[in-house]
Amino acid sequence: MERVLARLGASPSPQVMELVFTRWDEVAGGELGAHVRPQRLDGATLVVGADHPAWATRARMESGQIVSRLRELGDDTVTRIEVVIERPEPRRCDRS
Repeated sequence: MERVLARLGASPSPQVMELVFTRWDEVAGGELGAHVRPQRLDGATLVVGADHPAWATRARMESGQIVSRLRELGDDTVTRIEVVIERPEPRRCDRS
């Protein structure tokens, strides 16, 4: 498991992965967590994707609080949050 996580650029700790990816709503808060999702760990940087620029701005503003919550929950490896905007899937035209 540690080798797979290292190849993904993640912390080698499965506990950190579980905390970030399965307890995200607890880490980010329900409202923010519904619009911003963790994508990957890149060393000490947690990359999150926002579904709208306004939510990306809010995530950037709250990034220090997110890192603090991670520390409170037992993770001291994440020191920085990077926010990206997720691109929506293009809609298909279904011509019948």
